Amino acid sequence: MKTLTVFTPTYNRAHCLSRGYEALKRQTSKDFVWLVIDDGSTDNTKELVSAWQKQENGFEIRYVYKENGGLYTGYNKAIEHADTPLCVCVDSDDYLVDDAVEKVVRFWQENGSEEYAGIVALDAYENGEIIGDKMPEQKTINFIDLAIGKYKGKNGDKKNFVRTDLYKSVAPMKEFPEERDFNPHYLHLKISKTHDFLVLNEPLCIVEYQPDGMTNSIFKNYLRSPKGFRESRLLDMSFKNAPFLYTAKKTIHYISSCILSKQPCISASPRKALTVLLYPFGWLFSLYVRYRGKRTK
Repeated sequence: MKTLTVFTPTYNRAHCLSRGYEALKRQTSKDFVWLVIDDGSTDNTKELVSAWQKQENGFEIRYVYKENGGLYTGYNKAIEHADTPLCVCVDSDDYLVDDAVEKVVRFWQENGSEEYAGIVALDAYENGEIIGDKMPEQKTINFIDLAIGKYKGKNGDKKNFVRTDLYKSVAPMKEFPEERDFNPHYLHLKISKTHDFLVLNEPLCIVEYQPDGMTNSIFKNYLRSPKGFRESRLLDMSFKNAPFLYTAKKTIHYISSCILSKQPCISASPRKALTVLLYPFGWLFSLYVRYRGKRTK
């Protein structure tokens, strides 16, 4: 059995996939499987991957087709099919540095155990600039601590190599057929309720943000996927020892998402008193989301 599954959810990104494939061919260790999750593409993704499967590239390529549902449903499908100890998502427009697999496998063999959720490393741009900040110089880190601001200024996307069994324990994410923007980081936060991640403070993935990616147009995403954001805020509001301002902000976002999605609000809230208190602010924020979301093209 291989150690790592590199999974790539993709939708009409055949023009991007070659770069990621070539980077996998250059890996100094082939201790991985590449799992391509085709999220209902209508371009030549299937034919492209089929041609690669026939080549002598030193690693196994698996292809799974599903109906279009968004990145988070791609995560669900990948986790369902993964059968290696570790998993990592590499988006269709990103690629691993040449020795990423070798470094991760060696680091996990030397430091990993059931005590840890996996390994968190860094993302970088093609010019080598780290995206966001390096993590604290310590053995482990917890994504909930990062989220609630325990480590000031430690922001930016990270590359998460996660134990597959833990992914399976918190997946699948609840699916909303009419929505596409439920952030898969939800899974990492759920895992962080019980496990910390080992820190590997090195850039292992090169990232290029596409104009149609989830990172862009956040208010448009709020407007078109309120049920997913509502689900995320419910998790955010459950964090113990979070600063009051963090919880208050997430509660306002939760109220807004409830209003936009027409879902239960106060009765479903884990912070009912705070939800009642902040309801007017959540209502005002929902108006602002409608305004900004409709203006975003």
